[in-house]
Amino acid sequence: MNIKPVCILCLLNRGYREIQYSTNDPDVQLKAMKEVLQVINRIINEQNHPMHLVPAYSGTYRDRVIKKVTGCPDPYQREKIKSNKIALELRSDLEKIIDKENDAYKRFRTACIAAIVGNIIEFDVLGHQFNLEEISKLMEKAEEELVIDDIPALFQKIKPGIRVLYLTDNAGEIALDVLLVRELKKMGADVTVGVKEKPVLNDATLEDAKAVDMMGVADRVITIGTDSVGLILNECSELFLNFYNNSHLIIAKGMGYFETMTGHNVKHPMDIFFLLRTKCDPVATSLGVEWGKNVAKHFPANTTIEC
Repeated sequence: MNIKPVCILCLLNRGYREIQYSTNDPDVQLKAMKEVLQVINRIINEQNHPMHLVPAYSGTYRDRVIKKVTGCPDPYQREKIKSNKIALELRSDLEKIIDKENDAYKRFRTACIAAIVGNIIEFDVLGHQFNLEEISKLMEKAEEELVIDDIPALFQKIKPGIRVLYLTDNAGEIALDVLLVRELKKMGADVTVGVKEKPVLNDATLEDAKAVDMMGVADRVITIGTDSVGLILNECSELFLNFYNNSHLIIAKGMGYFETMTGHNVKHPMDIFFLLRTKCDPVATSLGVEWGKNVAKHFPANTTIEC
């Protein structure tokens, strides 16, 4: 997905908020903002790089600059801990609902919806407002807000022995991802869960995966080998690329993965299902839907993805 004018404003706004979380020193804050401006300007004008117009690519380098200048490795640490705690409480209720259901598809669908609703947990996206304590209410209207529904296609793809790479997005959200990973496992899938190598935004890391017991559900939990927003394949570890290249199907959570895995005549060798909440107009427009909606979008293997 290519950058839109409002994306630049969002990149700067979010950078400013992160800097505020990272340091109270006004001189350091100013220095960090100057470097953020410089790196975004450099990235979007780097025309020889195929991802120079991808918002998440600029966001990756913005965050690295902020961490370097402020010396704060994890600006959203407190928010991530709180998100995991609240999502775990909600998961307990959802588990009871799912476990009462005997129909395999209905179980699977409820778990998918929960995973999508969890994607609302995002801080400082321009125009996006949410309350952690109100996530349970979103479940009540999640079906009516699901405007692209490829969940049936995903269900049909899951067969015993299928290799699934599940790319998580945010802390808190990953607690609800456990519900879907559990259903995938019950259907016989081999599930590898990917998290970020180091903190970036409020994205889930191994620490968050452990906090929500993803380790006890997935076949394995690995990092992508880097701290990118979304997926920048040439930065990923050899271990991750091995699982990526040998997966039959990828479930990618959130806007960062959508932004980096679409556009530029990209072809992925496996089926990809994007599960996300449209939290900004550029992503919503790229998908042809409204802002603030739920999406389960399938891109078949070896088809050109352009958004």
